[in-house]
Amino acid sequence: MMMATAAPKAPVKVVKKAPAGIVSDPIADMLTRIRNANAARHAEVKVPASRLKLEIARVLKDEGYIAGYDVEADGTTQTMRIIFKSRPDRTRVISGVKRISRPGLRVYARKTEIPRVLGGLGIAVLSTAEGVMSGRQATRQGLGGEVLAYVW
Repeated sequence: MMMATAAPKAPVKVVKKAPAGIVSDPIADMLTRIRNANAARHAEVKVPASRLKLEIARVLKDEGYIAGYDVEADGTTQTMRIIFKSRPDRTRVISGVKRISRPGLRVYARKTEIPRVLGGLGIAVLSTAEGVMSGRQATRQGLGGEVLAYVW
């Protein structure tokens, strides 16, 4: 008489997921939201606010890439609303956004090596010792720093 034996089961692989709402690179998330909303021709986009994101939005406004931004607070969470700018012929001012320095690979530039985006038609957003600024401002002030993103 033969006994039936159960075949050994393969171990179940448990995949850990990040909890909803937690992003490993918040600046990349902000830039992706801007890129997607701009491509979909939205008038504005909402992004979870932080001090660094507000500074990046300030640089984009100063350089003329967005019309403006404001912060909406509901309880403990703050949301930043970025209002896009469009030209009279309905084309968008922002044609591209690219994250450069990221958590897995930080990118720094000396004051003499600040990158020129599209031969000067775009801007590099840098985080310097004096705060977040465009590549032109950093060159003017003789500062280097972390290259956060390119916008053109």
